[in-house]
Amino acid sequence: MAGGKQELKRSVSIIPCFVFVELVIMAGTALLAYHFEYTDTFPVHIQGFFCYDSTYAKPYPGPEDASRAPPVLVYSLVTAVPTAMILVGELAGFLCWPRQRKEKTIVSGECCYFIPLLRRIVRFLGVYSFGLFTTTIFANAGQVVTGNQTPHFLSVCRPNYTALGCQLPGPQYITDRGACAGNPALVTAARKAFPSKDAALSAYAVVYTAMYVTLVLEVRGSRLAKPTLCLALAGPAALVGVVRVAEHRNHWADVLAGFLTGAAIAAFLVTCVVNNFRSKAPAAQKPAPAESLASVPGVGLPCVESPLEKFSVAQRVRDPPEEQDFSTLLTRGLERQLARSLRMGGHAGAARPYEITELCSQKSPDPQLCLFPTTPDVLIPSRSVTSEV
Repeated sequence: MAGGKQELKRSVSIIPCFVFVELVIMAGTALLAYHFEYTDTFPVHIQGFFCYDSTYAKPYPGPEDASRAPPVLVYSLVTAVPTAMILVGELAGFLCWPRQRKEKTIVSGECCYFIPLLRRIVRFLGVYSFGLFTTTIFANAGQVVTGNQTPHFLSVCRPNYTALGCQLPGPQYITDRGACAGNPALVTAARKAFPSKDAALSAYAVVYTAMYVTLVLEVRGSRLAKPTLCLALAGPAALVGVVRVAEHRNHWADVLAGFLTGAAIAAFLVTCVVNNFRSKAPAAQKPAPAESLASVPGVGLPCVESPLEKFSVAQRVRDPPEEQDFSTLLTRGLERQLARSLRMGGHAGAARPYEITELCSQKSPDPQLCLFPTTPDVLIPSRSVTSEV
C-alpha cells in the first residue's frame, strides 16, 4: 500500500509455477521421506561389533512411544509451534505495520488476487514444510548409510557369544549378518542411531523459528523480549537431545550430529531461499534517456583561458620530468611579477596593462618577454633556461 492506493502487479506464471513445480517438488520430497521412514526400499548397512562391548550393552529402554519425549510429541511441536509463530507474526505485521511491507498484490488472470499477506504466509510455511521433509531425509539417509548402533544394541541383538567364538583370547569383531537372535525389527531400529532424527528436527524447528523472530518481529521498547522468546524455543530442543542420551537411545555424537544437520538446513533455507524473510529489493531506476536530457534548458558560460595557463601547459609538455619543478617555480614567479606590474601601473596611472606590451615591443622583438619587462623574483639556474622562455 502506498499513498492509500493498492499497487498491483500482473503475473501469468505464478499459478502454473506453484502447481506444476512447487507442489511436485514438495510431493516428491514427502514421498522420499515416507520411503525412508516406513519401507525397506533402502536397506540399512550392517555394521559389525566387538564381543561384550560395553558401549552397546546398555539396557533396552523400551519402545519409542514409552520415551519421555515420544516421537508424536516431538513431531507435533516442530509442526505446530513454528506455524503458529509465523501466522501470528505475519498477521501482526500486516495489521500494525502495513506500510513497511513493500510487496505488491499480484493479479493472475481476471479474478485471482494474491495479497502480500497470503503470499508471505504460503512462502514461509511452504519452505518450512519442505525443510521438515528434507531434514527427515538427511537424517534417515545418514542412519541407513552408516548403520551405527544405539547404546542398547546388544540388548536387542542377543548374540550367541559361544557360537560366535567370543571365548577366544583377544577382542573379537563380529561381522556375521546372522549374529543377532533378537527381534529383527528391533535390531534394525537399533542400527539407526547416527544422526539422531529427533534432535535434527528439533534443531531445525528452533533455528528456523528463532531466525524468523529475530529478523521479522519488531518489539519496540524492549531488548530482551526476542532473546527470551528464542531461548524459550531452544530449551525444549535441548531437552530432547538430553532425553535421547539419558534413555540410552542415542550417543552424544548422534545428538550433536542431528543438531548440526537441522541447524544447517534451517540456516540455508532462511538465507538462500526466503532471503532472510524479506521482500526482494526494488529494481534500480533506469537513467533518463538522452531525449529528456536534451530538452532541459542550459546556460552557456564563456570559457576564458589565461595566457599563463597556456604557458604552463606548454612548458610542462616541453620540459622533461626532471625539470617540472623548475617550470612550476618559474611560472609562479612570472605570475607574481605580472601582478606587481599591474598594481604599479594602476597606482601610478602612467601605464595601463595594454601599454606594457606597447612599450616593450619597441625594445625587444620577443613577444613572450615583452609581457614581463622586469626580472622575476626567483633565481633561474642557467642550465634550465631555454630559448622559448
